Amino acid sequence: MQTPERLDGRALSYIGIALLTWSSAYAAIAYALASFTPGEVALARLAIGSLCFAVLLLVKRVPLPARRDWPQLALLGVIGLTVYHLCLNTAETRVASGTAAILISLVPAATAALSAIWLRERLSPRTLVGLGVALVGVVMVVLASGKDVKFEPMAALVLVSVLASAIFFVGQKPLFARNSMLGVTGFTFFAGMLGALPFGLGLPHALAVAPASHIWALVWLGIAPTFIGYVTWNAALHRASASQVSSFIYFSPPIAVLIGWVWLGERPGWLTLVGGVVTVGGVVLANARRRAPSSAAPVTTTPVKQH
Repeated sequence: MQTPERLDGRALSYIGIALLTWSSAYAAIAYALASFTPGEVALARLAIGSLCFAVLLLVKRVPLPARRDWPQLALLGVIGLTVYHLCLNTAETRVASGTAAILISLVPAATAALSAIWLRERLSPRTLVGLGVALVGVVMVVLASGKDVKFEPMAALVLVSVLASAIFFVGQKPLFARNSMLGVTGFTFFAGMLGALPFGLGLPHALAVAPASHIWALVWLGIAPTFIGYVTWNAALHRASASQVSSFIYFSPPIAVLIGWVWLGERPGWLTLVGGVVTVGGVVLANARRRAPSSAAPVTTTPVKQH
């Protein structure tokens, strides 16, 4: 069955839920790293997410993906989940959050480029300009946050996370055409958890001595940004193109600023607000649908061939 390949109301609601949960992950990771290593945080997060997926798949009786897709899904799980979380967690021990936010904002551009090459998604000049405008807005938001922004060798790990995330988003897209979205997502999580296992062998001992608040940070990471975030994000990816959906990642830093304003009383300055408006405008521009002439055939994303 082919997907609508457009941003309808349901896709936008899925994206909104994913962004709200993902935007809380950075603070939770930093909080948990006070008691756990980057590998232990990654393993705990993926293990909790995998347990949630296992329960959901059993309750809904969702079939596993076709066996021929298992090797590709396992590889995507290790790249997009194990590598992504290990690199991001390790980088957050050294890299300023402002630096990480700027670099993570390269995900939409990387996803769009991979989508054009891998899935042959057509990227209009308007889309490319919109992505660039949104990135400028994100940089304005981060620079206005007053946090130290500098680039150092550890920042290269964030770039690895960016590439891993783009491969994960784009690589799953063709598999949704012949498998259940929940089955595909769950399988990648099982593979990602197994990939993180060697890096978190000290987790049981760390849990025994960690304060309850840090343990609850892991639980939050596993349930909200991981399980709920990835389910809703892939549900949106199932309904629209990878380049369209990924462009909304630009909203994450402004949302994080808004959360800090509401919860922590960190009032943003005018440059932050202007940057947020620029980001919104860029995303809207990137996803604006050009009105095609009535006599011309509509241009759609090249459908994935089923074998």
